[in-house]
Amino acid sequence: MPTRRSTLVSLASGVAATTVPAILRGAGAKKTPLKYVQIGTGHAHANKIDAYRKSPDWEVLGVAEPDPERVASAKASKTYGDLPFLTVEQALNLPGLAAVGIETEVRDLLKYAEMAIDAGFHIHLDKPAGESLPPLRRIHEKAGAKGLTVQMGYMYRFNPAVVTMRDLLKKGWLGEPFEVETVMSKVVDAKGRRGLEEYPGGIMFELGCHIIDLTVGVLGMPDKVTAFPRQTIGGDRLMDNMLAVFEYPRATATVRSAAVEVEGGARRHFTVCGTEGTCHIQPLDRPAIRLALSRARDGGLKKGYQDIPFEPPYSRYVGDCADLAAVIRGEKASEFDSAHDLAVQECVLRASGLEKALG
Repeated sequence: MPTRRSTLVSLASGVAATTVPAILRGAGAKKTPLKYVQIGTGHAHANKIDAYRKSPDWEVLGVAEPDPERVASAKASKTYGDLPFLTVEQALNLPGLAAVGIETEVRDLLKYAEMAIDAGFHIHLDKPAGESLPPLRRIHEKAGAKGLTVQMGYMYRFNPAVVTMRDLLKKGWLGEPFEVETVMSKVVDAKGRRGLEEYPGGIMFELGCHIIDLTVGVLGMPDKVTAFPRQTIGGDRLMDNMLAVFEYPRATATVRSAAVEVEGGARRHFTVCGTEGTCHIQPLDRPAIRLALSRARDGGLKKGYQDIPFEPPYSRYVGDCADLAAVIRGEKASEFDSAHDLAVQECVLRASGLEKALG
Protein backbone atom coordinates (compact mmCIF):
# COMPACT_ATOMS: atom_id res chain seq x y z
CA MET A 1 0.00 0.00 0.00
CA PRO A 2 1.61 3.32 -1.02
CA THR A 3 2.30 5.74 1.78
CA ARG A 4 1.57 9.47 1.73
CA ARG A 5 5.32 10.11 1.37
CA SER A 6 5.80 7.70 -1.54
CA THR A 7 2.80 9.21 -3.33
CA LEU A 8 4.25 12.70 -3.03
CA VAL A 9 7.69 11.54 -4.17
CA SER A 10 6.07 10.06 -7.29
CA LEU A 11 4.07 13.23 -7.74
CA ALA A 12 7.19 15.38 -7.56
CA SER A 13 8.93 13.21 -10.14
CA GLY A 14 5.92 13.30 -12.44
CA VAL A 15 5.35 17.04 -12.24
CA ALA A 16 9.01 17.88 -12.74
CA ALA A 17 9.42 15.43 -15.62
CA THR A 18 6.94 17.33 -17.73
CA THR A 19 9.37 20.24 -18.09
CA VAL A 20 12.74 18.46 -17.99
CA PRO A 21 13.89 17.57 -21.52
CA ALA A 22 14.40 13.88 -22.22
CA ILE A 23 18.15 14.49 -22.51
CA LEU A 24 18.21 15.44 -18.81
CA ARG A 25 16.43 12.23 -17.85
CA GLY A 26 18.97 10.01 -19.58
CA ALA A 27 16.63 8.99 -22.40
CA GLY A 28 17.73 8.10 -25.91
CA ALA A 29 20.74 6.44 -27.47
CA LYS A 30 24.23 7.04 -26.21
CA LYS A 31 25.89 9.96 -28.00
CA THR A 32 29.50 10.83 -28.71
CA PRO A 33 30.70 13.09 -25.87
CA LEU A 34 31.31 16.74 -26.65
CA LYS A 35 34.74 18.18 -25.90
CA TYR A 36 35.14 20.69 -23.07
CA VAL A 37 37.98 22.70 -21.57
CA GLN A 38 37.96 24.99 -18.54
CA ILE A 39 39.72 28.34 -18.27
CA GLY A 40 40.49 29.27 -14.67
CA THR A 41 40.38 27.63 -11.26
CA GLY A 42 39.90 30.74 -9.14
CA HIS A 43 36.11 30.93 -9.10
CA ALA A 44 34.30 29.69 -6.00
CA HIS A 45 32.44 27.14 -8.15
CA ALA A 46 35.32 26.15 -10.43
CA ASN A 47 35.24 22.61 -9.08
CA LYS A 48 32.07 22.04 -11.14
CA ILE A 49 34.52 20.58 -13.65
CA ASP A 50 33.91 17.36 -11.70
CA ALA A 51 30.31 17.35 -12.97
CA TYR A 52 31.55 17.61 -16.56
CA ARG A 53 34.03 14.80 -15.96
CA LYS A 54 31.25 12.54 -14.65
CA SER A 55 28.76 13.49 -17.37
CA PRO A 56 28.32 11.05 -20.29
CA ASP A 57 27.75 14.10 -22.51
CA TRP A 58 31.23 15.55 -22.07
CA GLU A 59 34.91 14.76 -22.48
CA VAL A 60 37.10 17.13 -20.47
CA LEU A 61 40.34 17.82 -22.35
CA GLY A 62 42.13 19.88 -19.72
CA VAL A 63 42.32 23.12 -17.81
CA ALA A 64 44.02 26.45 -18.50
CA GLU A 65 44.99 28.52 -15.46
CA PRO A 66 46.09 31.98 -16.63
CA ASP A 67 47.07 33.10 -13.13
CA PRO A 68 50.63 31.78 -12.54
CA GLU A 69 50.16 32.06 -8.78
CA ARG A 70 47.35 29.50 -8.92
CA VAL A 71 48.97 26.91 -11.16
CA ALA A 72 50.97 25.06 -8.49
CA SER A 73 48.05 24.68 -6.08
CA ALA A 74 45.72 23.63 -8.91
CA LYS A 75 48.16 20.94 -10.08
CA ALA A 76 48.37 19.63 -6.51
CA SER A 77 44.59 19.44 -6.06
CA LYS A 78 42.42 16.35 -6.44
CA THR A 79 40.10 18.27 -8.76
CA TYR A 80 42.66 19.24 -11.39
CA GLY A 81 45.83 17.29 -10.62
CA ASP A 82 45.34 14.51 -13.18
CA LEU A 83 44.18 16.81 -15.99
CA PRO A 84 46.43 18.25 -18.71
CA PHE A 85 47.38 21.87 -17.97
CA LEU A 86 47.32 24.13 -21.00
CA THR A 87 47.90 27.73 -21.89
CA VAL A 88 44.79 29.69 -22.85
CA GLU A 89 46.01 29.74 -26.45
CA GLN A 90 46.46 25.97 -26.44
CA ALA A 91 43.03 25.48 -24.90
CA LEU A 92 41.30 27.58 -27.55
CA ASN A 93 43.02 25.67 -30.34
CA LEU A 94 42.15 22.13 -29.24
CA PRO A 95 40.84 20.04 -32.17
CA GLY A 96 37.11 19.34 -31.99
CA LEU A 97 36.50 21.57 -28.97
CA ALA A 98 32.80 22.38 -28.47
CA ALA A 99 32.56 24.46 -25.31
CA VAL A 100 34.67 26.40 -22.83
CA GLY A 101 33.95 26.83 -19.12
CA ILE A 102 34.94 30.24 -17.76
CA GLU A 103 35.87 29.80 -14.09
CA THR A 104 38.38 32.56 -13.33
CA GLU A 105 37.97 35.05 -10.52
CA VAL A 106 34.99 37.32 -11.14
CA ARG A 107 37.08 40.30 -12.26
CA ASP A 108 38.41 38.28 -15.23
CA LEU A 109 35.29 36.36 -16.27
CA LEU A 110 34.22 38.60 -19.14
CA LYS A 111 37.76 38.93 -20.52
CA TYR A 112 38.08 35.19 -21.07
CA ALA A 113 34.43 34.75 -22.03
CA GLU A 114 34.93 37.16 -24.91
CA MET A 115 38.13 35.39 -25.96
CA ALA A 116 36.27 32.07 -26.13
CA ILE A 117 33.35 33.55 -28.08
CA ASP A 118 35.77 35.26 -30.48
CA ALA A 119 37.43 31.88 -31.01
CA GLY A 120 34.04 30.42 -31.98
CA PHE A 121 33.07 28.35 -28.94
CA HIS A 122 29.96 27.96 -26.82
CA ILE A 123 30.63 28.93 -23.21
CA HIS A 124 29.54 28.19 -19.68
CA LEU A 125 30.10 31.49 -17.87
CA ASP A 126 30.12 31.50 -14.11
CA LYS A 127 28.37 34.13 -12.05
CA PRO A 128 28.01 37.02 -11.54
CA ALA A 129 28.50 38.04 -15.16
CA GLY A 130 31.17 40.68 -14.57
CA GLU A 131 31.22 44.12 -13.00
CA SER A 132 29.99 46.12 -16.01
CA LEU A 133 26.97 45.57 -18.25
CA PRO A 134 28.28 46.92 -21.62
CA PRO A 135 30.98 44.20 -22.06
CA LEU A 136 28.40 41.51 -21.31
CA ARG A 137 26.05 43.00 -23.91
CA ARG A 138 28.89 42.89 -26.43
CA ILE A 139 29.60 39.23 -25.64
CA HIS A 140 25.94 38.31 -26.14
CA GLU A 141 25.81 40.24 -29.41
CA LYS A 142 28.86 38.39 -30.68
CA ALA A 143 27.50 35.04 -29.52
CA GLY A 144 24.16 35.72 -31.19
CA ALA A 145 25.80 36.68 -34.45
CA LYS A 146 27.79 33.42 -34.45
CA GLY A 147 24.97 31.18 -33.24
CA LEU A 148 26.79 30.39 -29.99
CA THR A 149 25.32 29.65 -26.59
CA VAL A 150 26.19 31.53 -23.41
CA GLN A 151 25.08 29.42 -20.45
CA MET A 152 25.24 31.16 -17.08
CA GLY A 153 26.35 29.33 -13.95
CA TYR A 154 23.31 30.06 -11.77
CA MET A 155 23.15 26.86 -9.81
CA TYR A 156 19.42 26.49 -9.14
CA ARG A 157 18.08 26.55 -12.70
CA PHE A 158 17.84 22.77 -12.87
CA ASN A 159 17.07 22.20 -9.21
CA PRO A 160 14.11 19.74 -9.33
CA ALA A 161 11.98 21.89 -7.03
CA VAL A 162 12.61 24.95 -9.22
CA VAL A 163 11.77 22.93 -12.34
CA THR A 164 8.54 21.85 -10.65
CA MET A 165 7.75 25.44 -9.66
CA ARG A 166 8.19 26.58 -13.26
CA ASP A 167 5.87 23.80 -14.38
CA LEU A 168 3.20 24.84 -11.86
CA LEU A 169 3.45 28.42 -13.13
CA LYS A 170 3.31 27.33 -16.76
CA LYS A 171 0.17 25.29 -16.12
CA GLY A 172 -1.43 28.25 -14.37
CA TRP A 173 -1.97 26.31 -11.16
CA LEU A 174 -0.49 29.12 -9.07
CA GLY A 175 -2.54 31.77 -10.88
CA GLU A 176 -1.03 35.22 -11.39
CA PRO A 177 2.09 35.72 -9.27
CA PHE A 178 1.84 38.78 -7.05
CA GLU A 179 4.71 38.17 -4.62
CA VAL A 180 8.17 36.64 -4.58
CA GLU A 181 10.06 36.44 -1.30
CA THR A 182 13.51 34.91 -1.28
CA VAL A 183 16.63 34.67 0.90
CA MET A 184 20.10 33.32 0.24
CA SER A 185 22.60 33.75 3.05
CA LYS A 186 25.50 32.15 4.89
CA VAL A 187 28.37 33.04 7.22
CA VAL A 188 31.48 34.24 5.37
CA ASP A 189 34.65 33.96 7.45
CA ALA A 190 37.36 36.61 7.67
CA LYS A 191 39.39 35.15 4.78
CA GLY A 192 36.32 34.98 2.58
CA ARG A 193 35.39 38.55 3.42
CA ARG A 194 38.83 39.75 2.32
CA GLY A 195 38.29 38.06 -1.03
CA LEU A 196 34.84 39.58 -1.52
CA GLU A 197 35.44 43.13 -0.35
CA GLU A 198 37.10 44.13 -3.63
CA TYR A 199 33.62 43.97 -5.19
CA PRO A 200 31.54 46.97 -4.11
CA GLY A 201 28.32 45.06 -4.81
CA GLY A 202 28.84 43.07 -1.62
CA ILE A 203 27.14 39.79 -0.81
CA MET A 204 24.17 40.53 -3.08
CA PHE A 205 26.54 40.65 -6.05
CA GLU A 206 28.35 37.47 -5.01
CA LEU A 207 25.58 35.31 -3.57
CA GLY A 208 22.20 36.97 -4.05
CA CYS A 209 22.63 36.82 -7.83
CA HIS A 210 21.47 33.17 -7.78
CA ILE A 211 18.03 34.05 -6.46
CA ILE A 212 17.80 37.18 -8.61
CA ASP A 213 18.07 34.80 -11.57
CA LEU A 214 15.06 32.89 -10.22
CA THR A 215 13.10 36.07 -9.45
CA VAL A 216 13.51 37.44 -12.97
CA GLY A 217 12.60 34.01 -14.31
CA VAL A 218 9.24 34.18 -12.52
CA LEU A 219 8.32 37.86 -12.77
CA GLY A 220 10.45 39.20 -15.62
CA MET A 221 12.24 42.54 -15.73
CA PRO A 222 11.01 44.84 -12.95
CA ASP A 223 9.99 48.44 -13.40
CA LYS A 224 12.23 49.46 -10.53
CA VAL A 225 14.87 47.95 -8.23
CA THR A 226 15.68 49.61 -4.92
CA ALA A 227 18.76 48.46 -3.03
CA PHE A 228 19.20 48.63 0.75
CA PRO A 229 22.88 47.75 1.37
CA ARG A 230 23.99 47.47 4.98
CA GLN A 231 27.12 46.39 6.83
CA THR A 232 26.57 44.47 10.05
CA ILE A 233 30.19 43.56 10.84
CA GLY A 234 32.69 46.41 10.45
CA GLY A 235 36.42 46.40 9.89
CA ASP A 236 36.34 45.95 6.12
CA ARG A 237 34.44 47.21 3.07
CA LEU A 238 32.12 44.24 2.53
CA MET A 239 28.40 45.04 2.40
CA ASP A 240 27.33 41.93 4.30
CA ASN A 241 23.61 42.46 4.92
CA MET A 242 21.64 43.37 1.80
CA LEU A 243 18.04 43.71 0.72
CA ALA A 244 16.58 44.65 -2.66
CA VAL A 245 12.95 45.36 -3.53
CA PHE A 246 11.77 44.67 -7.08
CA GLU A 247 8.65 46.53 -8.20
CA TYR A 248 6.23 45.37 -10.90
CA PRO A 249 2.84 46.68 -12.08
CA ARG A 250 0.96 43.98 -10.15
CA ALA A 251 3.64 42.34 -8.02
CA THR A 252 6.58 42.93 -5.70
CA ALA A 253 9.62 40.87 -4.81
CA THR A 254 12.02 41.03 -1.88
CA VAL A 255 15.50 39.57 -2.27
CA ARG A 256 17.76 39.22 0.78
CA SER A 257 21.36 38.07 1.04
CA ALA A 258 23.61 38.22 4.08
CA ALA A 259 27.12 37.05 4.89
CA VAL A 260 26.46 36.86 8.63
CA GLU A 261 23.52 34.46 9.05
CA VAL A 262 24.21 31.46 11.30
CA GLU A 263 23.13 28.27 9.51
CA GLY A 264 22.00 30.46 6.63
CA GLY A 265 22.03 27.55 4.21
CA ALA A 266 19.12 25.88 5.95
CA ARG A 267 16.97 29.01 5.55
CA ARG A 268 17.71 29.61 1.88
CA HIS A 269 14.33 29.67 0.24
CA PHE A 270 12.31 30.85 -2.71
CA THR A 271 8.59 31.56 -2.41
CA VAL A 272 6.10 32.43 -5.13
CA CYS A 273 2.61 33.54 -4.12
CA GLY A 274 -0.02 33.57 -6.84
CA THR A 275 -3.75 34.14 -6.95
CA GLU A 276 -4.37 30.37 -7.12
CA GLY A 277 -1.58 29.02 -4.93
CA THR A 278 1.74 29.38 -3.12
CA CYS A 279 4.93 27.44 -3.81
CA HIS A 280 7.58 27.58 -1.08
CA ILE A 281 10.95 25.89 -1.72
CA GLN A 282 13.20 25.36 1.32
CA PRO A 283 16.06 24.72 1.63
CA LEU A 284 17.26 25.36 -1.89
CA ASP A 285 20.25 23.03 -1.67
CA ARG A 286 18.22 20.02 -0.47
CA PRO A 287 14.94 21.01 -2.03
CA ALA A 288 11.44 20.32 -0.84
CA ILE A 289 8.22 22.14 -1.72
CA ARG A 290 5.43 23.28 0.58
CA LEU A 291 2.57 23.81 -1.85
CA ALA A 292 -0.82 25.43 -1.24
CA LEU A 293 -3.54 25.28 -3.90
CA SER A 294 -6.93 26.95 -4.18
CA ARG A 295 -8.40 23.73 -5.57
CA ALA A 296 -7.40 20.17 -6.42
CA ARG A 297 -5.31 19.64 -9.52
CA ASP A 298 -4.28 16.68 -11.68
CA GLY A 299 -1.69 14.23 -10.42
CA GLY A 300 -3.12 13.92 -6.93
CA LEU A 301 -2.58 17.50 -5.84
CA LYS A 302 -5.21 18.51 -3.31
CA LYS A 303 -6.76 21.77 -2.23
CA GLY A 304 -4.80 23.36 0.63
CA TYR A 305 -1.28 22.58 1.76
CA GLN A 306 0.84 19.55 0.88
CA ASP A 307 4.55 18.73 1.08
CA ILE A 308 6.49 17.50 -1.94
CA PRO A 309 9.92 15.99 -1.16
CA PHE A 310 12.56 15.23 -3.77
CA GLU A 311 14.77 12.15 -3.68
CA PRO A 312 17.60 11.44 -4.14
CA PRO A 313 19.32 14.61 -2.91
CA TYR A 314 19.89 17.23 -5.58
CA SER A 315 23.36 17.39 -7.16
CA ARG A 316 24.36 20.77 -8.52
CA TYR A 317 25.36 21.19 -12.18
CA VAL A 318 24.30 17.74 -13.43
CA GLY A 319 21.32 19.27 -15.20
CA ASP A 320 23.38 22.21 -16.44
CA CYS A 321 25.90 19.87 -18.10
CA ALA A 322 23.16 17.87 -19.81
CA ASP A 323 21.22 20.95 -20.90
CA LEU A 324 24.24 22.67 -22.44
CA ALA A 325 25.01 19.51 -24.41
CA ALA A 326 21.42 19.27 -25.64
CA VAL A 327 21.41 22.91 -26.75
CA ILE A 328 24.73 22.55 -28.59
CA ARG A 329 23.51 19.40 -30.34
CA GLY A 330 20.40 21.25 -31.50
CA GLU A 331 18.06 18.99 -29.55
CA LYS A 332 16.39 21.91 -27.77
CA ALA A 333 16.47 25.67 -27.48
CA SER A 334 17.92 27.26 -24.37
CA GLU A 335 15.28 28.16 -21.80
CA PHE A 336 17.47 31.07 -20.68
CA ASP A 337 18.14 33.33 -23.63
CA SER A 338 20.27 36.43 -24.00
CA ALA A 339 17.39 38.75 -23.05
CA HIS A 340 16.91 36.88 -19.77
CA ASP A 341 20.61 36.83 -18.88
CA LEU A 342 21.06 40.53 -19.61
CA ALA A 343 17.96 41.37 -17.57
CA VAL A 344 19.31 39.30 -14.68
CA GLN A 345 22.68 41.05 -14.77
CA GLU A 346 21.07 44.48 -14.87
CA CYS A 347 18.98 43.53 -11.84
CA VAL A 348 22.04 42.12 -10.04
CA LEU A 349 23.89 45.40 -10.53
CA ARG A 350 20.90 47.51 -9.44
CA ALA A 351 20.19 45.29 -6.42
CA SER A 352 23.87 45.62 -5.46
CA GLY A 353 23.76 49.41 -5.65
CA LEU A 354 25.94 49.48 -8.77
CA GLU A 355 23.90 51.63 -11.13
CA LYS A 356 27.11 53.24 -12.45
CA ALA A 357 28.09 49.84 -13.88
CA LEU A 358 25.09 49.81 -16.22
CA GLY A 359 26.87 51.95 -18.81
